[in-house]
Amino acid sequence: MSEQLIQYFIQFSYFAAAILFVLSLKWLSAPTTARRGVKAGEIGMLLAIVAALLHHEIVSYQWILVALVLGSLIGVPMAVFMPMTAVPQRTALSHAFGAIAAALVGTAEYYLKTPHLDTFTMVALILEMLLGFLTFTGSLMAFGKLQDLLPTRPLTYRGQNFVNLTLLAVAVLIGVYLIANPGATHLFPVFAGLCLLFGVLLILPIGGADMPTVIALLNSYAGLASAAMGFVLDNKLLIIAGALDGTSGFFLSIIMCKAMNRSFTNVLFGAFGQVQVSSTAVVEERPVKSATPSEAATILEAASSVIIVPGYGMAVAQAQHKVRELYETLSKRGVEVRFAIHPVAGRMPGHMNVLLAEAEIPYDKLSEMDEINGDFPYADVANPAARHDQASPIYGMPILDVDKAKTVMVIKRSMNPGFAGIENELYYMDKTLMLFGDAKGFVGEIIRSLSNNARG
Repeated sequence: MSEQLIQYFIQFSYFAAAILFVLSLKWLSAPTTARRGVKAGEIGMLLAIVAALLHHEIVSYQWILVALVLGSLIGVPMAVFMPMTAVPQRTALSHAFGAIAAALVGTAEYYLKTPHLDTFTMVALILEMLLGFLTFTGSLMAFGKLQDLLPTRPLTYRGQNFVNLTLLAVAVLIGVYLIANPGATHLFPVFAGLCLLFGVLLILPIGGADMPTVIALLNSYAGLASAAMGFVLDNKLLIIAGALDGTSGFFLSIIMCKAMNRSFTNVLFGAFGQVQVSSTAVVEERPVKSATPSEAATILEAASSVIIVPGYGMAVAQAQHKVRELYETLSKRGVEVRFAIHPVAGRMPGHMNVLLAEAEIPYDKLSEMDEINGDFPYADVANPAARHDQASPIYGMPILDVDKAKTVMVIKRSMNPGFAGIENELYYMDKTLMLFGDAKGFVGEIIRSLSNNARG
């Protein structure tokens, strides 16, 4: 194949891959077309990789093959054996790997070509490395919190925001100096170290309840780092793919913040989820009502319409398949069963949708908050403190109106504050029944009780 034909094939492949990436994002936005979107993205990435490997600048494939084998040995088991409940952690790791790849490419380009770097290239390099390094350590911190290797509550100290912003400002100033003086290579390790440190400190004060927004934001940073790398390498596909990734992550972050009625600054610097002493009452001493699986089954049998609100407890217990069994059991009895999805439920955007899809819950049974809020005869969980308690950190946050249901059941291991670190007033309402236990086991007991009642 002649060099000209190879160049035509490369450009065509890049163009086709760019179209497939756009279509992938479009199809991924709806559950019914999500699988098509995944396939489009996979084909687009395959075309992009094949085309990149055909560039004449590549003189040897030895180290590329080594990287391919090592990457496959890590990536294939992660894809095949990692449970769906660990998708948020895997996503955080993906962000970390993508970000450090961009940062290391930028580092190599800087040392190979300095001081013969024009201003535009240096600006792109500094942005690439700033976003890449901070996203790498930030994503590793997010992984640690999601995997419970680090405390999920905010870790704060006096003057933390001032320290963080000062650190970022110093890194930016060094970056600006390097743009003006590319030959000052002695400052580059300092710049990289500050960016890495800022990534760690950025995530420390962010609580587990904000992790869905943080995951989306880190996705945006990794995409923007890749786009900057595209300018450095003069690779149009990297620019397009990085821009798509960066902007989609950014807009998703905006959607998540809107869903929580909060701002970016509050998410990044508000230390949401800190343990706070209430001035009104000691909620731990308030009485609650509990119920056994058989009692819960009796109530469900008499219901005509049931709304299940999945939360992170379902993910931890890997109870989505038992929930599907409950859905099927009740549906066979003529009970209308639907699922209400809060936009920030779980630890990543769309976490509950992914788990329910894996359990093969019909898409048409899943309803967004705005669609179902006016129709709550029964539900599992909500937090009415967001509506009327102005002292609550989640005051004003849009919520599912579970407290308006006739009967409320909450499956929970204990009365300890949940992932958000905030007491839930719903647990103490007269209409609420607390179902204490592991979600998977408790739902299984309910199903058995329903089956026994049917036989009896």
